[in-house]
Amino acid sequence: MKVESTDGMFTGASKYVLDEELAKIVNITMALEMPLLLKGEPGTGKTMLAHAIAEALNMRLIVLNVKSSMKLVEALYQYDTLTRLNDSRFGDSSRDVSNIEDYIKMGKIGQAFVADERVVLLIDEIDKADTDFQDDMLDVLDQMEFDIIEIDKTIRAKHRPVIIITSNAKKDLSDPFLGRCNFHHIAFPEPDMMRKIVTVHFPDISRDLLENSVKAFYRMREFRGVEKKPATRELINWIRALESDPDFKIKDLIKGDIPYLGVLFKKSPDYAIARSTVSRMRI
Repeated sequence: MKVESTDGMFTGASKYVLDEELAKIVNITMALEMPLLLKGEPGTGKTMLAHAIAEALNMRLIVLNVKSSMKLVEALYQYDTLTRLNDSRFGDSSRDVSNIEDYIKMGKIGQAFVADERVVLLIDEIDKADTDFQDDMLDVLDQMEFDIIEIDKTIRAKHRPVIIITSNAKKDLSDPFLGRCNFHHIAFPEPDMMRKIVTVHFPDISRDLLENSVKAFYRMREFRGVEKKPATRELINWIRALESDPDFKIKDLIKGDIPYLGVLFKKSPDYAIARSTVSRMRI
């Protein structure tokens, strides 16, 4: 699939299949200069959308991976007190220990603000953070500025970044947070869309392998008792494994002999369920 960009509009990327509804919300979000909140189960392409936008529009991507223990200031900047202390003790640094600003390092949001060009800022898995982090972060993103208290300096964004925020919907987000974002739920691809996605990654795939691998994949997603269903990335890696195995025969797949279950199921209980279910499926 060709990377496309028309007058700053996002229309697709080399490894990202885009439906019309998602394209519209991405482009209106950029026009309105609002954050775009993406929800959906893991493996639906939320994170990859930010990569695709950066690729298609030739913009730098900055990624903030949110952790449950993270404080907002870490995403804005860090004051490296330890390095300053060492410099003052040993005196072998080119930095001026009396100049605190030499020891200020920008966090991911800070990097997006001070960039000389407009960037894509991906804030990944915001639902891991507490409500205060979420709301305070959006205050900063609304105002496009924050203060560095150690040097009494305000950092203002040179350019408003394209902001993509992802959530796996493990925890509810606050109403104020939701009110400040545009929203899109990325549903798990239907089989027709999945065939398009697979073809983008494997342009020379045979029709037999395409049809039977996708069919088997969706059948495995319905295995009862599985906690973490295989997602798109697992399907792509599984097809890669099948194509790499000189002994693999499509007729075996049709019979229900499904190899490389460990590529598809990553948790021990899920793997055990898959093995047991596949053994009963075999003809």
